[in-house]
Amino acid sequence: MEDIINKSTTSLKIISLIIMGMVGVSSQAEDVDQLNNEQLDSRLSTIIKTSKLTGKPHSNQPIPNISSPKAQLGMKLFYSKTLGGDNTTACVSCHHPMLGGGDNLSLAVGVDSKKPDIMGVHRELKKDNFTRVPRNAPTTFNVTFWQRVLFHDARIEKIDDKGIHTPDVPYPTVDALAGETLVQAQARFPITSSDEMRGEYMDKSFNQTLRRALAKRLQKNWLTDFRKGFDDPKGSAEDLITEQNFSEAIADYERSQVFINSPWKAYIEGDKQALSDSAKKGALLFHTAQKEGGAGCAQCHSGDFFTDERAYNTAMPQIGAGKDNGVTSTNDYGCNLVTKKEDDKFRFRTPTLLNVEVTGPWGHDGAYTSLEAITRHMLSPVKSAKNYDSKQLTQKHIALQDLKANTQEAIDAGIHITAKPNINKNDVKNLVSYMKALTDPCVKDRACLSKWIPNANDNDPDGQTLHAVNGKTGKRL
Repeated sequence: MEDIINKSTTSLKIISLIIMGMVGVSSQAEDVDQLNNEQLDSRLSTIIKTSKLTGKPHSNQPIPNISSPKAQLGMKLFYSKTLGGDNTTACVSCHHPMLGGGDNLSLAVGVDSKKPDIMGVHRELKKDNFTRVPRNAPTTFNVTFWQRVLFHDARIEKIDDKGIHTPDVPYPTVDALAGETLVQAQARFPITSSDEMRGEYMDKSFNQTLRRALAKRLQKNWLTDFRKGFDDPKGSAEDLITEQNFSEAIADYERSQVFINSPWKAYIEGDKQALSDSAKKGALLFHTAQKEGGAGCAQCHSGDFFTDERAYNTAMPQIGAGKDNGVTSTNDYGCNLVTKKEDDKFRFRTPTLLNVEVTGPWGHDGAYTSLEAITRHMLSPVKSAKNYDSKQLTQKHIALQDLKANTQEAIDAGIHITAKPNINKNDVKNLVSYMKALTDPCVKDRACLSKWIPNANDNDPDGQTLHAVNGKTGKRL
């Protein structure tokens, strides 16, 4: 993880200078609001060429087709509560395609929900308890393009060519049971979390013991589905229905969720009408270094996947109960909880910005509930953090008693981004316009997303319905 997250301030400055040299030219120091359409296209053409942008992120693995038998099995498993310890929670409980591959909540609600089928802003815990899951549910969209790390704190990590590290083994040891891909490694852990899916089921058992018990649970009724998914019509339940196979199938379903056909991609491919003037101005700000008058966003949100996969302290307001670090239960030290290194406190992975319009709330804890608000924060993090208004939160029962003290601790630890000098009143508007141009229209279209959502009358082999309900409208998602 050292190569990914544990970079000194000096290293960050070097990276900054390199990027400034790549995309910064003196003429870009002009106020973007004064540039006409032709000038904007010319500047962006230079950036696209110099930065070698194609609009198509690269995956190290073949991307599964959602129609493949294994991805179809993975979808059924993803939606099934059979993998929940108490049979009330599924993967989809926190990651629904119609909710941006997340749940529209600042802090996810897993087990002990009032109504297990409800998703979205009306999903709540029983008895109005404070939220138990300490972090925002990351989107599953385009998860196949992550090359190095998964989770906000990068606790799933590719260790060079040696293999994948997971929380089941000491850092930075390679986990022999991690699976073939980062996504498969990730899929093995929500089921082991007592707050997410496990509940009190086998709560004293090792993670691997729990996984094997869930595989035995599936062996009762799922053999036909696994035979079809793994193209083995005579395979036995014991051979086919293993924790490695069910995590592999779930991973294929998740990795099939590729949504990259955005207006920005169309613009890169030559359609100069694909972006509005405001989006073009935002793109110029985004991809131009601060030294040259831009916002410098591409320093971290780089490349076609819009992330360098490194981790930084961005002074995100620390809402919620925090993630237990053995000292206090009300703050979240991020990557430090994985590496135990002091310099890694409050570092969190740089998220991709593809489809960012629909993947909120934003921040590792969902502290910001509008794209405008998180953009303002990233332009001026210390000012924004110190003036954070928790009234923007739409979710009930979030612990806020230590908000100011915990956020100040994050600021004091030393943040890794600098405020944009001379913020223009239109900067936020233009940047938001650009980020909305990173949205694939499919992720806002129920009909287009239907391939990733089971039919209304589909049940899993255990007889449970495979669907979720929009808590706001009462209709099936």
